[in-house]
Amino acid sequence: MSEDGTSEFARALAAEVDEARDDPTIDIPSTEALFTRIVIDELEEIGHFEAAFDLPQEGKVGRSPFRISGYAIDEDAGQLTLFATHYSGDVPPRRVPASDLLKTAERAGTYVAACIGGLADRIEPSNTEAGDLARRVAALGERIDRFRIVVLTDCIAGGTLPAAVDSHGKTVEIELYDIVRLHRVLGEGQTRADIDVDLVAFAGHRIACLPVASGAGHYEAFLAAFPGEALSRIYDRYGTHLLELNVRAFLGLSGRKSVNAELRRTLVEQPEMFLAFNNGVVATADEVRLEHEGGAVYLTGLRGLQIVNGGQTTASLHRARRKESVALGAVEVPVKIIRVTEGDLEQMVSSISRAANRQNTVQQADFSANDPFHREVETLANNAWLENGRGRWFYERARGSWLAAEQKASYRTTEQRAFREQTPKARRFGKLDLARYLSAWDGFPWRVAFGGQKNFQAFMQRRKEQTAPPPDAAWFRRLIALTILYRTTERLVRTMKFPAYGANIVAYLIAALGERTGGRIDFDLVWRQQRLSMEMETLISIWAPLIDQALRASVGSRNPTEWFKKEDCWVEVRNHLPTLTDPLPAELDGTSPNAAGSVAERHGPTLQAADYDRIEECMRVPSAVWVATAEAGQRSGVLHYKLASICITLANYAAGGWSRRPSIKQAKHGLESVAKVRAAGLFDETQREVG
Repeated sequence: MSEDGTSEFARALAAEVDEARDDPTIDIPSTEALFTRIVIDELEEIGHFEAAFDLPQEGKVGRSPFRISGYAIDEDAGQLTLFATHYSGDVPPRRVPASDLLKTAERAGTYVAACIGGLADRIEPSNTEAGDLARRVAALGERIDRFRIVVLTDCIAGGTLPAAVDSHGKTVEIELYDIVRLHRVLGEGQTRADIDVDLVAFAGHRIACLPVASGAGHYEAFLAAFPGEALSRIYDRYGTHLLELNVRAFLGLSGRKSVNAELRRTLVEQPEMFLAFNNGVVATADEVRLEHEGGAVYLTGLRGLQIVNGGQTTASLHRARRKESVALGAVEVPVKIIRVTEGDLEQMVSSISRAANRQNTVQQADFSANDPFHREVETLANNAWLENGRGRWFYERARGSWLAAEQKASYRTTEQRAFREQTPKARRFGKLDLARYLSAWDGFPWRVAFGGQKNFQAFMQRRKEQTAPPPDAAWFRRLIALTILYRTTERLVRTMKFPAYGANIVAYLIAALGERTGGRIDFDLVWRQQRLSMEMETLISIWAPLIDQALRASVGSRNPTEWFKKEDCWVEVRNHLPTLTDPLPAELDGTSPNAAGSVAERHGPTLQAADYDRIEECMRVPSAVWVATAEAGQRSGVLHYKLASICITLANYAAGGWSRRPSIKQAKHGLESVAKVRAAGLFDETQREVG
C-alpha cells in the first residue's frame, strides 16, 4: 500500500473531521471526539464491531487516571471492547512511537482493571456513563470473559503493541488501528481482501476438497468438510467481517425451536452427527489456494473469504466454543466454496443468498444493502431537489458511495464544485441514520438505544412485517424533515452539556414529540425551510431537561444503559411526557402556507396545544372501547352514523398500534362520542373502560 495513498486517505479523513467540526448541527467537545465518532461509526458499518458507541470519558480510579473514548459490549459473546484514541490532527500523518500508543492503551487499561478488580465504585466521577458501564461490567462478572482495548490513531504507528497484557488474572487483548490500517479497511483498499485465511494454520492441516467445474464456466466450486474448531477460530479472527456481502445477523439462541438452539443441541449431544444434520456453509472467495498430491486435491488458503449462507452456523460454533466451552473436536461442517470467474461477484452473491435462504426462515430484510427499499430511497434522493433547485440530499445506500460520487465528479473542476455545492457532506445520510430517525419518531427509542446495526435490523424487520408501501416523493420529504429535526435536536442537546446519556435523551425526545403531536408536525414546512423555526428549537431546549429527568426517574436501581433498551422504559417515560403550551411553533400550529397558496387555503384555523392533548387522550382509548362506543351509540340513537363511523376508524387505528395517528377532527369527534355514550349510561363495561 503506497504511502501517498495513506496520506490522501488521512487528508480526506481530516477534512471530514473539520467539516463535522464546522457543521452547526454538530457539537462534540473536541476534534479528537469527532475523529473517534467517525471512525467507530464507519468500522461498525463494515462489520468490525457491533453496538459500538463513542464515549469520551476520563477520570480516576483511586489515584490512577483513566481515559477512554468509546466502548462496545457483547453479552452473548462475553466481550467488552474499549476504544482509546491517540489523535494529532497532523496531515500528512506523522509517525508516533509505539510507546506513546502503549500509554494510550494503558490509560484505558486502568479502567479495565477497575471493572475486573471490583473497583467499579471507585471510578471518579461516578455519575457518568463510564461509571455506569463499569458497574454493568462488574455486575455481569464472569459472563464477560474477553476484554479488548482498541487503540485508534490518525498517526502511523512506529512499531507494534503487545498482543495482550494480564490484569487480575484476565488477559486483556490490545488491537491497533493506525492510519495505515484505517486506510486499508476504510479507504480504497478492498476490505474483503484483508481476509486471507491460512487454512493450514487454522486447522493444523490441509483440507481435502472436491473441485467441481461449472458447465457455463462462470465459476469454480469446491466441496469440503471443515473442522468445526477451525471454522470457529476463523470467525474468532475476522468476526462479522466475514459476512460483508451477506450482512445477516446472528439471531441468538432464544426459543426452543430456534435454529441456533438446535445447532447447539447437536454440538453438545451428538457432535459427530453435525455433518449429517446441518446444511453447512456456502462461501465465496476471490482466490482459492490448492495443493495436488497423488490425485487428491487439498485446500491450503482462501483470500477474500465471505460467508454467503451459514452465518448462523458459523456464529453458533464460535459462541459454543468461546462462551460455553463446548468441545468442537468431533464436529465437521459441510462447506461449499465458490470462486466467480466471470461476471459481477456481488450480483452472484445476492442470487446465491436468496436461493439458499429460501430453505429456512431468513427474512428478506436481511439483504439490506440491495433491498428494493434502499434502492428506491436512493433514487428519490437523486431526484428530490430542494425548493431553490440548487441542492439535494445524498442517500449513502452503500458505504463510501458519496466519496465515490465525489471522486467521479472530480475529473472536472466545475463538476466537482457543483457536486460539493449540491450535495455537501452535511446533507449526506446512510442506512443507519435513516433507521435511527424513523425508529425514534415511530415510538421505538428503546430500539435506537441498542446502537446502529441492531436498531437497523429491527427497523427492517418491522418494515417487512408491516408490509409498508414503497416510499414516494412525499415520504422522502418527510424523511428529510425528520432528519433535520433529529440532527437539530442532537445539536441542541449537546450544547446543553448533559453529564451523560445525550444520545438517549435525543431519541426519547424525538419519540416524545411524535407521541405528543400525534405525528403531525408540518414536515412540508421543514422541508421548504431546511431548518426548524427558533420557536421549535426553543421547545426542544425546554423539553430536553424534562426528558432527561423522566429517564432518570424511570431508572430506579437498574443500570441506566440497559434500562433505556427496554420497551418498559418507553412505556414509563411516555406516562410523564412534557406538555405543549400555546403559542405553538409554526411547525405545529397549522398556519404555514404552502408553496402556492395562503394560510387559509392550506390549514384553516390555528391549532392550539389543546388540539394535541385531545389526540394524545384519544390514543389512550383501547380499540374495544371504540367499537363498543360505536355499536351502543348507533343502536340507541345517541350517535349519528357518521360519528359511529369515526369511532370504528379509531378502533382500527388502535388495533394497529396507532401506526396511523388520528387527525385533530377525528380525535375531537371521537372523544365527544365516548363522552356522549358514557353520559347516556350505555354499556357499563364501556363506561368502566373509558372511565
